[in-house]
Amino acid sequence: MKFDYEVAIVGAGAAGYAAAIYAGRSGASVVVFDKGMGGGLTIEAPKVENYPGFKSISGMELMEKMKEHAKDYAELKFGEEVKKLSVSNEGVEIETTRSKYFVGAVILCTGSQHRKLGVKGEDEFAGRGVSYCATCDGFFFKGKKVVVVGGGNSAVIEAIYLKQIGCDVSVIHRRDKLRAEKALEEEAKEKGINFIWNSIVEEIIGDDFVKAVKIKNVKTGEEKVIATDGVFISIGEEPQNELAKQVGIKLDENGYIITDEMGRTNVKRVFAAGDVTGGVRQIITACAEGAKAALAVMEAIGKTSPF
Repeated sequence: MKFDYEVAIVGAGAAGYAAAIYAGRSGASVVVFDKGMGGGLTIEAPKVENYPGFKSISGMELMEKMKEHAKDYAELKFGEEVKKLSVSNEGVEIETTRSKYFVGAVILCTGSQHRKLGVKGEDEFAGRGVSYCATCDGFFFKGKKVVVVGGGNSAVIEAIYLKQIGCDVSVIHRRDKLRAEKALEEEAKEKGINFIWNSIVEEIIGDDFVKAVKIKNVKTGEEKVIATDGVFISIGEEPQNELAKQVGIKLDENGYIITDEMGRTNVKRVFAAGDVTGGVRQIITACAEGAKAALAVMEAIGKTSPF
């Protein structure tokens, strides 16, 4: 049976772009679908300093460079969301928001999405003071008071960025020390960022826009209300695994796709790479996983890889 494309990649982030380059260079016809404009959560990073070859680069710029590279080896379809996969012995039928395609194999590089706090006011004030992306929305809070919720690298990077653009920043963290890298913590303290330790957000308060957060000290039980103009939530991510569930792919206890070392899942013709498979969830490891999955796909569809 004739394929529209030999390899389809779902998700145009670091893993997806790497998979596209490797599959395309191996001689396969490749298409990449992304429901947005590509780049995944990496485009939200104001600064990336741990990707070899670039001492410091914005996430947006790094993803743009990967996209330009991938364009030489694959057809990129942005704004086209994959809604359904149907796997058979002959291939995989893909139904998107625009059309249907028949392909030889699929690599799921769907990544992760921001985890929500799940507190009162979070959904109500989304876009009206509640944000999950400082580089996207920080501009609107210049000169204003904001809180960042979280204690990992992403949270501290967001806090530093907001401080640099002129915000009065406090970080709310449920523990008494950060999970972030020591260098980031030291930079945050040097810039005068305030830390509120052992505390959780219980409610986001406002009228038309956010006005305050109600927090609780997890050790003493003390509750108080802190005035703020913005709440930036950075408490980690959760996998975008809807398509994996749809075709019966095995997931771990946290919902991440289970693969072998080459990105193979338990479902024939369906592979996975990047943040949707869990692990350390770094840009460089996502690229490596995408490359390995592409090489495994070549074997699965009967093509010889030059690598």
